[in-house]
Amino acid sequence: MTQIFGNYCEGLPSSPEFLIIGFSPGSIPLRQRWRNNGLSADFMADYLMTFFPDDSCDAGSAQRQAEVKSSVSYVANELLENAMKFNDERANIPIGIELQLHGSQLIFVTTNTITHDRMEPFQTYLERLTSSDPEELYLEQLEKNALDDGDTSSGLGFLTMMNDYAAKLGWKLERHTDRSEFVTVSTMVQLPI
Repeated sequence: MTQIFGNYCEGLPSSPEFLIIGFSPGSIPLRQRWRNNGLSADFMADYLMTFFPDDSCDAGSAQRQAEVKSSVSYVANELLENAMKFNDERANIPIGIELQLHGSQLIFVTTNTITHDRMEPFQTYLERLTSSDPEELYLEQLEKNALDDGDTSSGLGFLTMMNDYAAKLGWKLERHTDRSEFVTVSTMVQLPI
């Protein structure tokens, strides 16, 4: 069983420029790993900058380079945080993030594992996210967050990517063939640069 939501593109041409990082769930506590997400995201952004030569004489080039670097760091950090937060460690399957450079866009793909019983609420969330106006959802989520003091998750990451970074998002949900209680979640972000 495979389900696609949003702008998930299968069969993209392979990119000669890519970076893949894997994380073993349970190797360190989530709280400690949380601090590493930012470091990993910044590493990915720094890595990508090697493909954008710095022309210190051109102020526009330097500004563009800084914008791309900031965008990559933000998107990678949000994707890693979600993958870590919602991953089911009992599956003992690595969490992964991949960054590919495709001409005028970057492709991020994260993979993590959830249990089958968490799939239905996630599907409902994805259906709403992919069929509604992202700006309206963003405002709605801001209001909800302002009223709910006990909620620790903002729910704004994907919406910020869509609204502020013009990113296209998509998801693929695949049931494991050998372990049917688990579902692999692949999240794809297409970021124009």
